[in-house]
Amino acid sequence: MVHTSTENKSRTLPQYVAALAAAGGAFAAGTLLGWTSPSEKEITDGDAYSFDVNDEQFSWVGAFMTLGAAVVCIPIGFLINFIGRKWTMLLLVLPFVLGWALLIWAQNVVMMYIARFILGIAGGAFCVTAPMYTGEISQKDIRGTLGSFFQLMITIGILFVYGVGSGLNVFWMSIVCGLLPIIFGIIFFFMPESPTYLVSKNRSEAAIKSIQWLRGKEYDYAPEMEELHQIDREIREQEVNIWAALTRPVTIKAMSISLGLMFFQQVSGINAVIFYSAGIFTAAKTGINESMSTILIGVMQVVATFVSTLVVDKLGRRILLLASGIVMALSTTAIGVYFFLKDQDEAQVENLGWLPVTSLCVFIIMFSIGFGPVPWLMMGELFATDIKGFAGSIAGTTNWVLAFIITKTFKNLTDGLGTGGTFWLFAGLTVVGIVFVFFIVPETKGKSLNEIQQELAGNRSVVEQSNGVQSKK
Repeated sequence: MVHTSTENKSRTLPQYVAALAAAGGAFAAGTLLGWTSPSEKEITDGDAYSFDVNDEQFSWVGAFMTLGAAVVCIPIGFLINFIGRKWTMLLLVLPFVLGWALLIWAQNVVMMYIARFILGIAGGAFCVTAPMYTGEISQKDIRGTLGSFFQLMITIGILFVYGVGSGLNVFWMSIVCGLLPIIFGIIFFFMPESPTYLVSKNRSEAAIKSIQWLRGKEYDYAPEMEELHQIDREIREQEVNIWAALTRPVTIKAMSISLGLMFFQQVSGINAVIFYSAGIFTAAKTGINESMSTILIGVMQVVATFVSTLVVDKLGRRILLLASGIVMALSTTAIGVYFFLKDQDEAQVENLGWLPVTSLCVFIIMFSIGFGPVPWLMMGELFATDIKGFAGSIAGTTNWVLAFIITKTFKNLTDGLGTGGTFWLFAGLTVVGIVFVFFIVPETKGKSLNEIQQELAGNRSVVEQSNGVQSKK
């Protein structure tokens, strides 16, 4: 948030530990996102439960998770500000464990729907709370890296459940997944609360202890505490109701950027690409079976997201988004060409199997470097403290509602436009996203959360002056 690091003796290792501990919840959320892929065949074949589940019912099993996530995002914004970031995340262990228990011992399809809805509540709430917590505990020079841990751990969670699912049946795979939130809760219990939250609740002594835990005992906490108190005073002096805070010009601008990034993340076609991935590997006659192809995709996501964590604070958010968007648009265009030609005459694409496989791999890598992690990272950076919980919740809700709509309408799109036309639609929307990033999205690399607010308000000179002072140091 903060003054840092070369002049003032600050340790970064405890911040990495706290951010990774918070991202443990993202790991658990990743397992519930990935669970449907390895479980689908066993469940729809009637081998997993004592009751039958058809393809349409199973699609709702997947979709109910996104609905649960969408429903919880706004209420969780109030809870974050009421009991704090840390205790909100610890409280989410309960719906996680309850959801997995209902799914493991489901007696009918309705129980499965309820279980996935509850799991969606837990996962969706984490998607709002964890990035916010990480953004508030981090020094500005490593905030991008720590913020990217969230998406990294989601991809590791997805890969984990792909791997476990290839070796265990649905029952035991679900039990393993159900244990993960409990392990997260035990570890995260020992992490500090966000200093920003503690200052907002007039708990200065606790905030100092939190900062010392995060930065080390030798760190001079006074400048950071002064900045936190100054921000808190400004918020209290301008204290207004939620609606008035939402309609402030700076909040409208931050909201437009955050919602725009969430929108273009989902309409890039990521769900469609993953949905078609096994079919693309099979059609290309690669010899890779469905289970192995999903694991391969999971590995690519993890490696690319890890690369993003290494470069996001060096290259910046904008360059990752722009590079990601350009290559993703080219990839979905190429996949669209393949399916368009295939629909015309399969003989035309007999020797073109390499095209969709290459495009698929490149798309997933570039999505995982830019449009995957950066929108969630920036959601934790763009909003003022007094509105962050509620505004971040709206952004999270938007993301999950879009995920639900695109997942459920994808078949209708392919029926109406053809598979090729659908991928071209995604490519066109991604191009619009590139234009949006180029003209609208600011660079937040190396700026404190206070400086980001100043820039959004149009006070660029204040930010430049602040950066100039720090560079002289």
